[in-house]
Amino acid sequence: MITRVVKAVGDPVADRKVMEEAAGIIKAGGLVAIPTETVYGLAGNALDPASAKRIYAAKGRPSDNPLIVHIARLEDIDTIAGDIPEEAYKLAERFWPGPLTMIFHKKDIVPRETTGGLETVAVRFPVNKIAQEFILASGGFIAAPSANVSGRPSCTTAAHCMEDLDGRVEMIIDGGEVGIGLESTIVDMTVKPPCILRQGYINTQMLKEVLDGIDRAEGEATAKEHPKAPGMKYRHYAPKGRLTIVRGNTEGVANEINRLVRERERDGYITAVIAAHENKDRYEGAIVKDIGSLRDEDMIAHRLFAVLRELDDAGVEYIYSESFDTPRLGEAIMDRLLRASGNSIHEIKEEC
Repeated sequence: MITRVVKAVGDPVADRKVMEEAAGIIKAGGLVAIPTETVYGLAGNALDPASAKRIYAAKGRPSDNPLIVHIARLEDIDTIAGDIPEEAYKLAERFWPGPLTMIFHKKDIVPRETTGGLETVAVRFPVNKIAQEFILASGGFIAAPSANVSGRPSCTTAAHCMEDLDGRVEMIIDGGEVGIGLESTIVDMTVKPPCILRQGYINTQMLKEVLDGIDRAEGEATAKEHPKAPGMKYRHYAPKGRLTIVRGNTEGVANEINRLVRERERDGYITAVIAAHENKDRYEGAIVKDIGSLRDEDMIAHRLFAVLRELDDAGVEYIYSESFDTPRLGEAIMDRLLRASGNSIHEIKEEC
């Protein structure tokens, strides 16, 4: 299969031919990688069991890992979801379109192949104009997990999609670099109180401003459990090199990372450090990736997956990252780093 990359600009008139062609691929059972405001998504017809199976195959994704259904009109939620609580409409009024996914009881029109065998469906209304145009042109219901090979860092550019999906999908729509760089927040609306299953750009405090009460899922699904949302069971976002997060006071972290780098390089390994802009000059001997200032959480989130892919391109074998426990996006950033590292954390003990 030849994978074509076509550009779109987010204007209905300028993009009309692109959308017609892309929608034709979807209606014929094919797959198209599309930009959203979070990361690029791998899109297929959400109401077609065969399309869902093709998505799993293209990504190498376990079939019990549910897909997110994307819509582009609020009223379409009633077609695919039932027993929608009033709290969901409050969240939708505040955060849709945007980087929030909500889980509902599914209607029969949604095949179990799309939901990973579950009787619930994850739904999102993206704000990205190209994604909206594409969804509407394709019939209104698109299943779109992140457009990366399963387990790899998510794609934030069309070039990343091409690295992972060349020959696996019919088309990649190049809408430029995404804005956010982290996947959507996922909230389970089938339980009371609603429960956060995945951290994202919309943080816990923002949700609390709308909801009277909210829980947070603890830990990941076990090997025998069925994950209710993407990212709850399998290792995600992982670079090829071994990633370790080093957490503690700034000086202690820098000293320990430099020690670990010297140790690994003495053994002939290629090493790298992921550091905040304020700390980048503290490191020596390794490739140092400046991920952004601690005062600019959006940039750190935006850069994370791109940095991991850059380190793969450089052939890095051991990666040491600072911890980014920032006020607004820290939970989401650390969630991705922890999953990428397989929960490998090296704590620096404070001296008494």
